Amino acid sequence: MTSVMKEGGAPWICSLVLVAALAAAGTAHGADLTVREVTQALVDASPERPADFAHKDLSFLDLSGLDFKGADLAGANLYGADLSDANLSHARLAGATLDHTIIVRTDFAGADLSRASLYAPGAYTGMEATPAEAPNFAGADLAGIRIMARLSRANMRGANLAGARLGMARDQLKTQTRNDLSGCDLTDADLSGADLKEVNLRFAKLAGADLSGASLLRADLSRADLTGALLTGADLTQADLDGTILKGVIGLGQAKGLDQALHRDRSVP
Repeated sequence: MTSVMKEGGAPWICSLVLVAALAAAGTAHGADLTVREVTQALVDASPERPADFAHKDLSFLDLSGLDFKGADLAGANLYGADLSDANLSHARLAGATLDHTIIVRTDFAGADLSRASLYAPGAYTGMEATPAEAPNFAGADLAGIRIMARLSRANMRGANLAGARLGMARDQLKTQTRNDLSGCDLTDADLSGADLKEVNLRFAKLAGADLSGASLLRADLSRADLTGALLTGADLTQADLDGTILKGVIGLGQAKGLDQALHRDRSVP
């Protein structure tokens, strides 16, 4: 089980002690399968007959390091599971619950996470978010996903986040909880229609990204690279554009709230 240190003011770490205790036992109250049964199913699987865990309850299990490549986990309950170092590339996780999971170095490349829930996962073993520990979402389908997490410096290159919900909910506005995608590689990602209100996107790589119709209300885009990005219909009201690279941006004139953006005079045209 990966040990995750508490980050200042980060509520997504608070349940990991309970996760560790349950996962160490090899099973968990309410889980449909044991770790041994999950492992055996993966061993018996083949490309023609991938492992099927669709709609299974795998909550609080220690699944670290397991190879779920191509497995069917659609609608599965992975609440509190340890997925650190697990291979979930090209796995089906549509509609899955991944709240409070541990995803240190987890590979979700090319996976289907559409309409999944990723609330308060533990993605780093310490206070510093390092690329070596960040989960990999390159090319993943995250359309309509609900995220509330610190995913700084994660690889989301070419990912589909169309309609993704990362904005702060009404009941979270009085807390310090905020989605942190600072330094993420979102090059060529599809963020059309995404709710990115209040999201920290400092130093994010958004070159060629589709942000058409996205809500960036009060988002922090300072020092982000939006070279060649599509911003038609995006809402930039009170977004921070301090040092934001806007070279070759498409549809900037059709963006909403540009006149209310912060530090636009400090952006890089």
